[in-house]
Amino acid sequence: MLYGIAAATAALFLSAVLTALVRAPALRLKLLDRRRQRPLPLGGGAAVVPVTCLVAVAGDWTGAAPLGADVVRLLIAGAAVGALGLIADARRVKARFLLGGTAVAAACAVPYTETGALGGIAAVCWIVAVTLAFRALDHADGLAATVGTVTAFGVGVCAAAEVLDGLAVLLSVLAAALTGFLMHNWHPARVGLGACGSLFAGFTLAAAAVVTRAGHEGAASAGVLFALTAVASADVLLVVLARRFGGRPLLRGGPDHLAHRLRRLGLTPQGATVVLGAAASAAVVVGVLVHLGRMAPTGVLWVAAGALIVVILLLRVKRPQSRRTASVQVGAQLRVRNG
Repeated sequence: MLYGIAAATAALFLSAVLTALVRAPALRLKLLDRRRQRPLPLGGGAAVVPVTCLVAVAGDWTGAAPLGADVVRLLIAGAAVGALGLIADARRVKARFLLGGTAVAAACAVPYTETGALGGIAAVCWIVAVTLAFRALDHADGLAATVGTVTAFGVGVCAAAEVLDGLAVLLSVLAAALTGFLMHNWHPARVGLGACGSLFAGFTLAAAAVVTRAGHEGAASAGVLFALTAVASADVLLVVLARRFGGRPLLRGGPDHLAHRLRRLGLTPQGATVVLGAAASAAVVVGVLVHLGRMAPTGVLWVAAGALIVVILLLRVKRPQSRRTASVQVGAQLRVRNG
C-alpha cells in the first residue's frame, strides 16, 4: 500500500517534469498535432510511456511490488504499441499498420488459459477497438488524459479486488502519470498526448480490464468492460454514425466527436472535458460496483441506454460547414437573387 502511494507520487512528479522538458524537442522536430486550430507539440506520450514503464518495473526489480509474468508481458506489449504510436506521430502511418500492430500486441497480452480460444479472440478484438477508441478520444484538450485517469482508477480497484496487486500498482502508476501530463494538457494545452500516449493508455487499460475479468462469466464481463470504457465507446459510435449518415469517409478526420458537438452546444473547452469526465466517472463506478457484486449486472444496461441516448441527441447537432461549402452556398444565393 505504502509503495503504491510512493510509486504513484513519483510517477506524477516525473511525468509532469518530463512533459515540460519534451515540449521544446517536439517543436524542433515538428512533431505536431495539426488537427486542432493551432499546431500542438506531441510530447505527452514520450513522457507518460517511459515514466509508467520505469516506475512499474522499478517496483518489480526491487521486489517492493512484483508485477508477475503476465503483467510484465502486458507492459511490454503496451510499450510496443506506444512505440508504434510514436512512429505514427513522427510520420504518416496507414491505419492498417496501426490496426495490425495493435492486434499482434493484444494477442500477446490475453490470458488464453482463462479466457479460452474463442474468448481470447473476442478479447483481442475488444482490446484493439478500445485502443483505437482512446486514440480517437484525444481530440480535445485534457479529454483523453482525464478519461484515462478515471478508467485507470476503476480498473485498478477491480484488479485489487481480484488480488492482482502487481496490476493494481501498474494502473495506479498509469493514472498518476496521466495526471502529471494533464497539468500541461488542460485547456489551453501546451503539449498533446499524441498517438504514442493515447494508444499506450488505451491498450494498457483495455488489456488490464481483460486480465481482471478473465475467468468470470462472459456476458457479465462484456457489460463490465463496456461500462469501464463507455465514453470512448460512445465517441466511436457517434463518429461512425455521423460519417455514415453524412456520406463521408470513415477515416477522414473532422469535428464529429463528443467534445466537438458539446462545444457547438455552447460549452467551453474545459466544460466539455469536465462533462465527459463526469460521465466516464459515473459509468466506471457502475462497472466497478457490478464487478464487486454490489450492483446487479443489469445496471450496465442503464449505462448503455444513457450512452445511446447521448449519441442520438448529439447526432442532431449539425456539423459546421467548411469555408468552401459556405462560400459556394453564398454564391448560389447571390446568383438566384440577381436572377
